Amino acid sequence: MTKQKQTKQYVIVRTYSAGVFAGTLESQKGKEVTLSNARRLWYWSGASSLSQLAMEGVKNPSDCKFPCEVSKVVLTEAIEILDVTPEAKKNIAEVPIWKQ
Repeated sequence: MTKQKQTKQYVIVRTYSAGVFAGTLESQKGKEVTLSNARRLWYWSGASSLSQLAMEGVKNPSDCKFPCEVSKVVLTEAIEILDVTPEAKKNIAEVPIWKQ
């Protein structure tokens, strides 16, 4: 039996091929994860790994590339889910929206 993560937590999800996302965990069933209010973490600066990013956030927010939040995303190949500290969640939210 697969243990499911508690929902409504703010998490970082690394996927097999869609990249890395941060958002509120709405549901998880196996490798399928649904996040609300999610941002793709396309490029980050000032964290050596996703583990550090989940614990502390980034040290160089102006150098990060985090596009705008989407209301919902369904990720079908989640391979890592990290709980995010309140400090890191605030830090991620304060990274300027990257757009072209």
